[in-house]
Amino acid sequence: MSTLLQSDANFGFATSEAGKPVGCYNTGHIRAKFRRIHRAGKRSRRREFHMKAILKVPCRKALAVLAASVALASFSAPFSASAVFAQDAAPGTEKAAATTAAASAEKDDPSKVLATINGKDITVGEVDQAAGDLDPQFARLPVEQRRLAALAALIDIKAMAGEAEKDKLDQTKEFKDRMEFLRERALHNEYFKNAIVDKISDADVRARYDKEIAAMPPQVEVRARHILVKTKEEAEAIIKKLEGGAKFEDLAKASSTDGTASSGGDLGYFSEGQMVPEFEKAAFALKPGEYTKEPVQTQFGYHVIQLEDRRTKQPPAYDQVKDQIRSIIMRERYIETVKKLRDGLKIDYKDPAIEKAMKDAAAAQEASGKDDASEDDAPQE
Repeated sequence: MSTLLQSDANFGFATSEAGKPVGCYNTGHIRAKFRRIHRAGKRSRRREFHMKAILKVPCRKALAVLAASVALASFSAPFSASAVFAQDAAPGTEKAAATTAAASAEKDDPSKVLATINGKDITVGEVDQAAGDLDPQFARLPVEQRRLAALAALIDIKAMAGEAEKDKLDQTKEFKDRMEFLRERALHNEYFKNAIVDKISDADVRARYDKEIAAMPPQVEVRARHILVKTKEEAEAIIKKLEGGAKFEDLAKASSTDGTASSGGDLGYFSEGQMVPEFEKAAFALKPGEYTKEPVQTQFGYHVIQLEDRRTKQPPAYDQVKDQIRSIIMRERYIETVKKLRDGLKIDYKDPAIEKAMKDAAAAQEASGKDDASEDDAPQE
């Protein structure tokens, strides 16, 4: 992994130089947002480990592990199923999956009863709801396996819930307070869906695309290799070797301290604003086939850069970015709606320090068009 990128590959659909999802940014910066959508795809491909969404362990065992883990996760820390999902399916997985094909055939009938517990029905609709609410890891499973894992988790949860009712744990103040919070959060999510998400039309998305993306000028991108070393003297010695006919790729593999050394220093294509300024300026000044005659110093050390190619990239097609655009509109409208509703509330802060902090945060949100708290609170589509 190269050290040159200005931001980490920690994003939903694109990030700014500060590493924030661009969906939080105000409308005035939308052109920059969608330029970063291009770069985000390339950046993630270089940085992500691609995990296959199939089970490594036999299907029944994996489902049991996942169900138990999710049931525990609802009580304690967030669950990570990385040990369950990896590599190729083990022998027997395909056979086990085939035996559950009948379950997936009923996925469109929410009233279908899958099991009963002490005479109470568990339906397809209830299981599918649980699969969506319990843990995002369920989304990685095929439909039939996801349903079985959710059913197993639901049975475990109902079993313990029944015992809790016998012990009258549902009558405690702590439980009632928790239920009231969950009720309000569920209402919050329903209002978000009804008042915001469902009212974003395809025409809204298309209009934003036509105004902000289709009108964007083509972007110039370059593809470069580089060799990163600690001292200027090392970089100068590498340049002399290049002048003597040495291959850039071979020198990068032998000498570079950057994560791209194994690929001959290849950084792939990038556009303006993606790399640190000193590196970017030197790279864009070169012609294809040329390399820097003097070392380029950045915060990471000294670089020797070779330009491989230069191309012009057109704005993305509508189908490529429509989901990102919808997410941006969704977050913008969420922030606007929350601000309007907050303004109608009579809020009395008992601590002056808290009152000042909240007012400062509200002012910053209005000025910048983004709010970290709103990003966390806004439900996802």
